[in-house]
Amino acid sequence: MSTLHEFSRMDDIREKFGSRIKDLRIARGYSQEKLAEIADLDRTYIPGIENGKRNVSLVVIEKIAKAFNLTLSELLNDL
Repeated sequence: MSTLHEFSRMDDIREKFGSRIKDLRIARGYSQEKLAEIADLDRTYIPGIENGKRNVSLVVIEKIAKAFNLTLSELLNDL
């Protein structure tokens, strides 16, 4: 059974992941649209990820990692 604390942690990880994606995107000089194109995602999906509003699947995480030429562990490091 889920508790309020567990839901809070889920929000926290989505926000941390979104922040990581935004930082990497900016460091690479990508627009949200360019990252979406490289990762083969809808352009409207990236803002939701970066804002911590999307509960991202493993498939999407893998696409984003490949778009940044990172392994999954490199992408998720320090979350």
